[in-house]
Amino acid sequence: MKNIYGYIRVSTREQNEDRQVAALKQVDISDKNLFVDKQSGKDFERPQYRRLVRKLKRDDLLYVKSIDRLGRNYAEILEQWRILTKEKGIDIVVLDMPLLDTRRGKDLMGTFLSDIVLQVLSFVAENERSNIRQRQAEGIAAAKARGVRFGRPSAPLPENFGQIWLQWKTGRISGTVAARLCGMPLSSFRYRAQLYENENAV
Repeated sequence: MKNIYGYIRVSTREQNEDRQVAALKQVDISDKNLFVDKQSGKDFERPQYRRLVRKLKRDDLLYVKSIDRLGRNYAEILEQWRILTKEKGIDIVVLDMPLLDTRRGKDLMGTFLSDIVLQVLSFVAENERSNIRQRQAEGIAAAKARGVRFGRPSAPLPENFGQIWLQWKTGRISGTVAARLCGMPLSSFRYRAQLYENENAV
């Protein structure tokens, strides 16, 4: 007897999977057969997905809400689809795209249409991922141009940093000594000294 499974993915732990759960519950999938990953769809190295694939047997049925929940990498979605349908011998139903239902159209034309739809949707999923990366990069660049700093905030400078910097700048002490007096590595001292000089330039 075939088993029915559902796969759910959200990109981060903060995102809510309730909408996908509700959709899959409507096709009578038991809780024990629902597999949920909370991580990026850039590849298929996800613990619950891997666990699901190990459980799948020939003629089992897998539901996903939409193709981008399966993944966002064009080539890898196509490869996983091939593995699941051809090697594992299961059927897949994508709820948001009725044409992607491998139970229908097992003839040559049905398979052909399904393959075309899958390739188009997989491309769209990866293209959206690329657009998100580009928008993030553009947002970061714009924020940096406005003076927004990213990463861990720098530790505050010692109160006597200005005096130590002046002694180092005028050659009275070496950089190694200055860094030791400030309690930081030499590379950090040089970096902070350059920032200090730029900020205090007349």
